[in-house]
Amino acid sequence: MTAAPPPLPVPVLDVIGLSVDLVDRDRRVPILSDVSLRIGPGEIVGIVGESGAGKSMTGAAVTGLMEPPLQRTGGQIHFDGTRIDTLSEERMRRLRGRAIGMVFQDPLTALNPVFTIGRQLVETIRTHAGLSQRAARERAAELLGAVGIPAPASRLSSYPHEFSGGMRQRVVIALALAGEPKLLIADEPTTALDVSIQAQIIALLVSRARDIGAGVMLVTHDMGVIAEAADKVVVMYAGRVVEAGPVADVLHAPKHPYTAGLIASIPRIGAGLEMLPQIGGAMPRAGSLPQGCAFHPRCARKMAICSTAVPALGGEPGAPHTVACFAEGSS
Repeated sequence: MTAAPPPLPVPVLDVIGLSVDLVDRDRRVPILSDVSLRIGPGEIVGIVGESGAGKSMTGAAVTGLMEPPLQRTGGQIHFDGTRIDTLSEERMRRLRGRAIGMVFQDPLTALNPVFTIGRQLVETIRTHAGLSQRAARERAAELLGAVGIPAPASRLSSYPHEFSGGMRQRVVIALALAGEPKLLIADEPTTALDVSIQAQIIALLVSRARDIGAGVMLVTHDMGVIAEAADKVVVMYAGRVVEAGPVADVLHAPKHPYTAGLIASIPRIGAGLEMLPQIGGAMPRAGSLPQGCAFHPRCARKMAICSTAVPALGGEPGAPHTVACFAEGSS
């Protein structure tokens, strides 16, 4: 008798058909529409798109950090096999920081300027791990050392303004990892940093996450970062997923014209181009989406149907490579 295959691991994060609207009196403006994505243990999934695509809003919905007039109007969010979009704010607060870590793009807003780095780390560790003051301080020094802060024990007494931007971001990563989370959400973690240290920060974030087996949602507008760090990529446009799949497949054979445009905009040494290709036009604003496919006014491959109907994401959720494009015959 043939042995049954081992069961698939439970996804760290499974977002199914998520929709978010901005509700203002009698007006309802779609912000996210039918967004689905899945992240496994130790897996890095990049969420990419221009400003306004819905990347950060997806992360906010997952962590329960949306505030009125934003409302989740459809879909489900499952964390480690448990549905969390219906939890109370108190139960979500317990998850954040401990089971779900967050790294934001501006470390100055994530760190309290009037408290030392050590105090902020120790309080976080004691809150989530229940350690004594001494043990938490030792753990804080270990975390600073793990993220590359020199002389970590002595730097616990430093204030945020005494660190460079890159060092502050390392501290933010240490804070996010303090509770050994199963899911790490990194929202544009290198945007505020010098180019020279961006790659270091991304490599550090990914390696530390893999060390503890955490799934990572890496939110960025930079396809180069996705190519370097992610296992899978989800491309968003105007609040929808337009393409998703393994990074190698999407980068080498993009199916959606928008994805192809993003990839073409990555600088390449020796390409001999005087100017990088650009996608004409701009991302439509929420509440002013064109009828049909939101990308069709900017698309060189548009057909008549594109201006009247919205293409569905081809394939089942979790399929290797899916696309929402009539030109690809996905709908």
